[in-house]
Amino acid sequence: MKPLFIQYPKCGTCRKAAKWLNDNNVAVTSRHIAEDNPTAEELSAWIDKSGLPVQKFFNTSGQVYKQNNLKDVVKTASREELITLLASNGMLVKRPIVVADDFVLVGFNEEEWKEKLAREE
Repeated sequence: MKPLFIQYPKCGTCRKAAKWLNDNNVAVTSRHIAEDNPTAEELSAWIDKSGLPVQKFFNTSGQVYKQNNLKDVVKTASREELITLLASNGMLVKRPIVVADDFVLVGFNEEEWKEKLAREE
């Protein structure tokens, strides 16, 4: 199964990641995060699979995060509350995300992507 590439096309980091995927011949299924927002169930599964804390899934530099003053909320809310919040608006979710059978990558780290996605080919 091809990994799922969740991205926002206007995001510079997402464009850079998409170019990297293309340049490295990594076939993915692409999904527009704002048009097809991840569900709470998806997010919960991805967070578990990533091994990262739920806070790492927040797009802390995004306008929605800043406009809603979520910095303090993210520190004190429960996992379930945070997942519900993330599922409410795709623009709150850090991107790009790659979801494969046995791992989830959050954000674009070229070294990490090379290590994980090179073996997927």
